[in-house]
Amino acid sequence: MQPAIYILCNRHRNVLYTGVTSNLTKRIYEHKKKLIPGFTLKYNVDQLVYYELFEMMSDAIYREKMIKKSLE
Repeated sequence: MQPAIYILCNRHRNVLYTGVTSNLTKRIYEHKKKLIPGFTLKYNVDQLVYYELFEMMSDAIYREKMIKKSLE
């Protein structure tokens, strides 16, 4: 598996979600099929708008934190 960060939005592009995963394809499928309870299900966030791949999960987690901090 390859670590990745990803950003999703809703249909209206007014809600963003940033996440990290070790299997991007599977995780996006779960969001699209509404299999994940929580924020993305509540706000219908399922459109992939950006992603980055990493060699190490620690790098992906660090990048996710940097993105979230910049969105504050």
